[in-house]
Amino acid sequence: MGRQPWHRYCPSCRYESADLAPLINEAYAHSQVNESERETALKSVRTENFKIIVERLARIAPPTAKRLLDVGSAHGWFLDEAAKRFSVVGVEPDVVVAQGALARGLPVRVGYFPHVLEDGECFDVIVFNDVIEHIPDIHSALEACRAHLDADGLLVLNVPRSTGFFYRLSKLLARLKWRGPFDRMWQKGLPSPHVHYFNERNLDRLVARHGLRPVQAFHLRALSADGLLERIRFAGQLHPVALYAQYAFLLCALPLVRLLPSDIIVCIYSKNG
Repeated sequence: MGRQPWHRYCPSCRYESADLAPLINEAYAHSQVNESERETALKSVRTENFKIIVERLARIAPPTAKRLLDVGSAHGWFLDEAAKRFSVVGVEPDVVVAQGALARGLPVRVGYFPHVLEDGECFDVIVFNDVIEHIPDIHSALEACRAHLDADGLLVLNVPRSTGFFYRLSKLLARLKWRGPFDRMWQKGLPSPHVHYFNERNLDRLVARHGLRPVQAFHLRALSADGLLERIRFAGQLHPVALYAQYAFLLCALPLVRLLPSDIIVCIYSKNG
């Protein structure tokens, strides 16, 4: 039973799923998104978070770890940061977005993971930043991660968190018949909607089924002052008065928001020897 006809919720493990179909590379779906505005809205907070992830990886990865694969590398922001420590490769299925990264000289393969990898090609680190929750066949994706990780390889899953404040607020609003925020959290109507929502416990259990053990988990910010106005503007068509009112409210509320349960969790796993 879920909040919408397409939404499913398991009361025992609290895993959530959605019957939403990805429409990557379909012209109609892309016509609904201004990719330039989306990039502006997300770049600041994501690049800030990517620095934190790379710093953590630099501390826990073995000194011999060299090769890093970024699955769903999008505009290449994580590749830019990770290249300071690793030899990087990106995989991006969205042709338009991938071409933009390639134009900047980034090492991106256009296509789907793991099909664009060579047989037997392995990496020391495989990273999914806001990606694994979009993949319908998540079991096949995790099995492919195990197959393409070196013996002591690390898997990094940066995912939205079902116990985060904003997600739980959207569920409450959906119960009160205001479904817009809940649809937005699932990215309904976008080319690549969410099809999974996890918490730390059910994600650990899922990944363990594929022979990977948890090493470390930490939270990241979902909002930052930099780029906040652009993020609100991208989220919906608002009258300028409403836009700046929301911006002023959230800007003042940011110190409080940082004390509330985070909507982003990063879980790092190691391949069993």
